[in-house]
Amino acid sequence: MTADSSQPPGLQAIAERITYQQPDSWAGVPTHYCPGCTHGVAHRLVAEVLDELGVAGRTIGVAPVGCAVFAYRYFNVDFAEAAHGRAPAMATGIKRVLPDRVVFTYQGDGDLAAIGAAEILHVAARGENITTIFINNATYGMTGGQMAPTSLPGQKTTSSPFGRDIEMTGMPIQMSELIAGLPGAVYVARRSLHNVKEINKAKKAIRQAFEIQLQGLGFAMVELLSNCPTNWEMTPTQSLEWIETMMIPAFPLGDFKVPNGAKQS
Repeated sequence: MTADSSQPPGLQAIAERITYQQPDSWAGVPTHYCPGCTHGVAHRLVAEVLDELGVAGRTIGVAPVGCAVFAYRYFNVDFAEAAHGRAPAMATGIKRVLPDRVVFTYQGDGDLAAIGAAEILHVAARGENITTIFINNATYGMTGGQMAPTSLPGQKTTSSPFGRDIEMTGMPIQMSELIAGLPGAVYVARRSLHNVKEINKAKKAIRQAFEIQLQGLGFAMVELLSNCPTNWEMTPTQSLEWIETMMIPAFPLGDFKVPNGAKQS
């Protein structure tokens, strides 16, 4: 940021220290997300990575059905809107027709792990050269907070008011571990957005996932543990603490698959 010489010396010194700026790949418009939701953090990380890699001009995103249904409004890149759960299939078609483009999907757990589970599994099995950003907030956010495939045992939701009963509905699906077991998946990582340290790690993983695609190595997915203060009926601060104390034990952070041929960030 360039300091204004007309400012008092103290303010000018402060201005010279400011390093924060909006990514060019970010549209700079107010979002529809609830206060405290970390979808916005995830969006910014993706936008920063696209800027740093210099690929925004040839990037095509695929938006899901769910909380991020309006993702196309928030990025200065081309976007397509897919039917519920079908973002990986649409991304496959786009990438095969336009192989020089950088193609990514941005999906929540209801979209990716429920109605779209078959889509993401087969895209990974085929090793499609696309990138998936997977937001796991353990609930159906947009439709009212119902139990999702990732909801925790005992977690109360609008469709499990007494807590998730694992004898009836099974255990939460650990998508990163599942995808990592498929030979076509070459990079699979899980990170969290609950504090600055983990956000920085999340950005590195997102960059790595896009670099995998640029190197033509195959399918890459980054799962991001995110919060949902509204449907969890918590304050934003409480929801971030809940990620750390409840979600991370159920969804351990780390790299589940890293290719030998990838250039590490």
